[in-house]
Amino acid sequence: MDVQLKRGLLDVCVLAAIKDEDSYGYRIIKDLKPYIELSESTLYTILKRLEAAGMLTVRSAEHDGRIRKYYRITGEGVRRIEEFKAEWKEVISIYRFVAKEDRDE
Repeated sequence: MDVQLKRGLLDVCVLAAIKDEDSYGYRIIKDLKPYIELSESTLYTILKRLEAAGMLTVRSAEHDGRIRKYYRITGEGVRRIEEFKAEWKEVISIYRFVAKEDRDE
């Protein structure tokens, strides 16, 4: 898969994982596991990129005597998910065209 396409897909997956409630690294990985494998190092790179882009905010809180970072989606992050859904309709259409060609052989 194209690296840029995969990067964009992973960004949207992480945003979707925190869309309904604040979350933290381990939980995001756990929530995504049924759909996609994501290493901690990859996740934290994505989280930093999304924070820098203004698509999420971070707060620290103590949990069981340790500091845990919680991530919250911003309006910009929600807009990115909506843009992705609109763009994906075009990708599905292109896929159907390409897959149709396979069936014609």
